[in-house]
Amino acid sequence: MRIGGGDPLEFIDYIRENQDVFLRLLSEHVQLTLLSVLIGIAIALPLAVLASRIDLLAKPLTWVAAIGQTVPSLAVLALMLPFLGIGFRPSLFALTIRAILPIFLNAYVGIRSTDRAVVDAAQGMGTNGAQLLLMVELPLATPVIFAGIQTATVQNIGLATLAAYIGGGGLGDWILQGLAMVDYPVLLAGAVPVALLAITAEVTMGGVRRLVVPEGIR
Repeated sequence: MRIGGGDPLEFIDYIRENQDVFLRLLSEHVQLTLLSVLIGIAIALPLAVLASRIDLLAKPLTWVAAIGQTVPSLAVLALMLPFLGIGFRPSLFALTIRAILPIFLNAYVGIRSTDRAVVDAAQGMGTNGAQLLLMVELPLATPVIFAGIQTATVQNIGLATLAAYIGGGGLGDWILQGLAMVDYPVLLAGAVPVALLAITAEVTMGGVRRLVVPEGIR
């Protein structure tokens, strides 16, 4: 056990000495993040469309989403234990819930804030409800929707470290191990790659956002 001191870059040597473990933990971390965000998109976007169309659903769904974001992530993980046990599945379930919230809220706000003059013009040209959604409202809401997806992705990269508390794997395993042993190289071997992943995701998705979102509404 190494307590304090030493070379601050010693964690690099630790990663080199444990490359197989590092690649496995990194793979688990990326899987947790990507799967949770993709499932979150598949659930959140239809819910946002329904909420934007049915006023009766709008208030309860947005209220639940807003309140849900105040619930600590560890509490969400703990709530999954009685139903799904420990491991990858409950971790994925909890992270998916965390991803749904910002994506849903951004998509709902983006759709509902579409310029009414544009909507009225489209309806005046004879577009039906589906055409209005697919050809007008969703394209105009793309910047806000993509911002929600970007937020959820970066957020879940950090939150995926908590999966280690219930045996979900990921780089959080090394972070917990380093904390338990007061071993800074092990701690940093988990924490630094997570930080780099988050920065890389932020920059990459910012570039994708510029490509996906039409320049006229960026």
